[in-house]
Amino acid sequence: MTDDVDERKRRTLRRFAAIGAAAPFVGSARADDDGDDSSDPPADNETREAIRGYVATTPGAHFSKIRDDLRLGTGETQYHLRRLVSAGDLESAKDGDYRRFYPTGRFDDVDKRALGYLRRETPRRLLVHLLRDPSATGTEIAAAVGVSRPTISAAAADLEAAGLLDREDGYVVREPERLVVLIVRYADSFGPEARAFADDAADHLRYDPGADE
Repeated sequence: MTDDVDERKRRTLRRFAAIGAAAPFVGSARADDDGDDSSDPPADNETREAIRGYVATTPGAHFSKIRDDLRLGTGETQYHLRRLVSAGDLESAKDGDYRRFYPTGRFDDVDKRALGYLRRETPRRLLVHLLRDPSATGTEIAAAVGVSRPTISAAAADLEAAGLLDREDGYVVREPERLVVLIVRYADSFGPEARAFADDAADHLRYDPGADE
């Protein structure tokens, strides 16, 4: 059983390490503030490359998700994330009880807030539903999402405080194009409703060539 677990971990790390090595905005193994990565054991380099690749495809993931999805230990995850942040490959931002990680320099503050909420199931499903049906009421969203009306109200209040939703006249998504792009780009990391939304992305994007005139 232990051998099977170890082999699954190795396969997972190799898969994301390949992404990390190929993604230009993630960076490749290099020297950091603590010294030259080339002196580290090969497994350490592969683990850090895997974390780079994972964060590239799952920006806004918090510590526990990175640890669990990559099948790493707590101390192992802490060590490698610290090295990556110190080297400037990753950056982090506090989001309530979570610390979320992003490829350095790729996202502005609004993107980071949006990704943080898109990584939470109820806010994500609320936003996806509104992007599909901008006229939906809180009661309709609650029924579609399968949660209580107060749960939707609480999520909407949080989204409003984050600058992602306007509640003055119903629920209105702010900067919907930004959210559509983030959902479509990282749909595989958000789950089935995001993937279904991404499949119909062209229906949710609007371009008015006269708007900038």
